[in-house]
Amino acid sequence: MSEALTRAESLIRTIPDYPEPGVMFRDITPLLADASALRTVIHALIAPFDGDFDVVAGVEARGFLLAGAAAMEAGAGLVPIRKAGKLPRPAASVDYALEYATATIEAHDDIAAGARVLLVDDVLATGGTLAAARTLVAELGGVVVGTAVLLELEALGGRGVLGDVHTVFTA
Repeated sequence: MSEALTRAESLIRTIPDYPEPGVMFRDITPLLADASALRTVIHALIAPFDGDFDVVAGVEARGFLLAGAAAMEAGAGLVPIRKAGKLPRPAASVDYALEYATATIEAHDDIAAGARVLLVDDVLATGGTLAAARTLVAELGGVVVGTAVLLELEALGGRGVLGDVHTVFTA
């Protein structure tokens, strides 16, 4: 790992027992606040997919931040994948399980049929959110060409659910 990536990783904080007891929340806001670290991780996040995607789909909420930066860096479009009830005209929705709850995600029909989509999120835990996002993109006519996350929590087994995922950091 490069010195710049090591430095960026050191900016991620672990907050115990948030949002509920037993959960170790990964706070990426110090990394996001550091322009050099953010630039470094965005490059690392999209590098394996260079030129292979038309649009970046970012998963709410922190995935939006990374996906927006990734889309700008790549010269690609951005499609937000939102929590239920946040969009004025959701075209599709998918229910899924988190490690500590259940949820629904939605998206507008802003993905062109056959568009090559790079899915981006901040943390891969159990894989439920990103598996649901893949389903959602497919329902909207997009083709997922890759999935990229900033941090994979290996002990929670998300890679086993998703298969191939590009991760910048693991914990």
